[in-house]
Amino acid sequence: MDKTITNVPSAKFLGLLIDDTLSWDKHINQIATKLSSACYAVWALTPLLSVKALKMLYFSYAHSIISYGIIFWGASANSIKIFRLQKKILRIMTKSKKTESCRKLFKEMEILPFYSQYIFSLLMYVVKNKHLFAKNWEIHSHNTRTANDLHVPAANISKYKKGAYYMGSKIYNQLPNHIKDLVNKEKIFKKALQRFLIDNVFYSVDEFLNYNVNNI
Repeated sequence: MDKTITNVPSAKFLGLLIDDTLSWDKHINQIATKLSSACYAVWALTPLLSVKALKMLYFSYAHSIISYGIIFWGASANSIKIFRLQKKILRIMTKSKKTESCRKLFKEMEILPFYSQYIFSLLMYVVKNKHLFAKNWEIHSHNTRTANDLHVPAANISKYKKGAYYMGSKIYNQLPNHIKDLVNKEKIFKKALQRFLIDNVFYSVDEFLNYNVNNI
């Protein structure tokens, strides 16, 4: 195993809950409980606050619950539960119908959908820890157009493929080149990445990975 992989911070160190089957279900259920409380708070305060104030409430309360440690558990199948609660909160904030699609609401409110937030957090982890990730040209000498992409290690274990190191490398490589070019300018990279994700409103990791960057 690549020695850099061992430098990824452990979930246990961050106080995240993981059971003896290496499942994130217990942790996600705990987050869902906290997010349900945030949902109630938003519902109670919506008649009293402006949209701007509700958005501040969202980022100070719900967003902090959703984003903490998301790079570890965000790829779990059970995380859909958190996404559904996030959409419920968004509909309450915007006084939208239960049947109304949230895609345009996320864009209008400039709030990242759950899986876009996962992608954002994961890519910011990669950028802040570039020394942990090898590029293709460091692994082999072939002069290809992907030489400056991150090396995605071969893996057959599904749980490893959902890990921060593997997914971080894979997702980074799918970024448009004009954003990759900003990787050494962290603040500018962050702003450009956030704008890209808000504009495209990705509802899943697969949706992002299948996105045609030539459309940009």
